[in-house]
Amino acid sequence: MGVYTLQAEQVLYTDIQTAWDFLCNPQNLRVITPEYMGFVVHTPNLPEKIYPGLMIQYTVRPVMRIPMRWVTEITHVSDKTYFVDEQRVGPYRIWHHEHHIQQIEGGVLMRDIVTYQPPFGILGNIANRLFIRRQLSQIFEYRKNVLDKMYGRIIDDEKMSMHV
Repeated sequence: MGVYTLQAEQVLYTDIQTAWDFLCNPQNLRVITPEYMGFVVHTPNLPEKIYPGLMIQYTVRPVMRIPMRWVTEITHVSDKTYFVDEQRVGPYRIWHHEHHIQQIEGGVLMRDIVTYQPPFGILGNIANRLFIRRQLSQIFEYRKNVLDKMYGRIIDDEKMSMHV
């Protein structure tokens, strides 16, 4: 039974408070999740900011549009530094997702570390090689593209024409 790690990094060209406020609002999960995942939040009265102990219930449809119930708990929060969500109910045996942000010159470095273990032992390992890892990478790539549009480096037309 393999335990896998997926890491992603991205620079957001904004200040740390703006990045933190967006990333820590659980209502923004839909914004950064691909539409094909069929992501629907079921937690009533979802707060505008995460806190340790917050349980978020939702469904996703990652495989053949079959709905899967998922419950994550926000287990750790350090203001403007990091937070962790862990699956309590869902498709994985283990899901531990660390979200780190750090102010750097010109923006904010965002780093994700996901440690996960698919279900079903050896079959889960095979599924990871065949499609799970690729799908997770595609989800993070989608998120990167959305956040680049929101917080990407702005290049004005004059600078752009100089590079043509």
